[in-house]
Amino acid sequence: MDLDLAQVRAFVAAAEEAHFGRAAGRLGVSQQALSKRVARLEGALGVRLLDRDSRGVGLTEEGRRFLEPARRVLDQGDRAVAAVTCAARPLRIDVWGHLFAPMRTVAQALDGAPGLEVDPVPGWDLPSVAAALLRGESDAGFGRVHPLPDGRDAGLTHRLVRLEPVDALLSADHPLAGREVLRPADLRGSVLRYPAAVGRLDFLTRFADRFGIERRAGSTNLGLEHFVEQVRAAPDEFSLVPADVPLPDRPGVRTVPLVEPTPLYAWSLLWRTDGGPGGGTGGGTGGGGTADQHPRLQPLLRAFAEEARRSRWLEYDPVRDWLPGPDEAALIP
Repeated sequence: MDLDLAQVRAFVAAAEEAHFGRAAGRLGVSQQALSKRVARLEGALGVRLLDRDSRGVGLTEEGRRFLEPARRVLDQGDRAVAAVTCAARPLRIDVWGHLFAPMRTVAQALDGAPGLEVDPVPGWDLPSVAAALLRGESDAGFGRVHPLPDGRDAGLTHRLVRLEPVDALLSADHPLAGREVLRPADLRGSVLRYPAAVGRLDFLTRFADRFGIERRAGSTNLGLEHFVEQVRAAPDEFSLVPADVPLPDRPGVRTVPLVEPTPLYAWSLLWRTDGGPGGGTGGGTGGGGTADQHPRLQPLLRAFAEEARRSRWLEYDPVRDWLPGPDEAALIP
């Protein structure tokens, strides 16, 4: 029999969402249309793939056996489409970590590669960008990469492209605001302000754990200007920002360089190396290409590597600098 890919896609979405309504929303069709597609697939196969009840949707034994091959069928279909359409469109790169202004680094690398067509798209955070990459909705990601729980980054790999010194952001009324430089240990008596819920930003949490910053405060991410105002209004708080981040022109705040050691914020390019969701080894720093990658991915990697050499973006001295463990491990070839 010939499989109808729309029917297979409906089944896979329903199986992964365990809910017909969510699956229909994910595919942009009505719930009735999705249900009909699954029913037609089951009729063509002569087996029941899904159990439906008031609690949601579950896989039958036949459905469990069919799911992984069905995913591979869809991936092969996506590859076939990409083979004839990918080269005709710009490379989509999802960018996250907006308070730290990632676009300035992307722009600097692209300035050295005229003619490289890239479409930067704001991403929400690392987990959402990783999910979009694994679904084939984007070609690359740019931001700070760290291990995700439950293997959600399997099938992805990344390469460090920039290590950026980090400054302390303080209210002008903070007791340490008059210093020319600060050591991270000097901040132990202060409150570390997160631009999100406490614990959501891996870099800030690792910094606080490493240097004994016990008091931490969360907030809602309403943009850099709002965040700077929060720090300005709290003389016992501080936060961290990369040294080159352009801050709003607001009196009452200042940035102070950190030394002994200098924390470094690691920017990486992230991309999918395997052929489909859930495969591959993931989490590495390799740079090898595959036939399924966008043809502009390797030129993009070269553009970042060349800019890193020109601007000395990857300089690291373990005596002078500090990197979180996963970032330091990624520097090892």
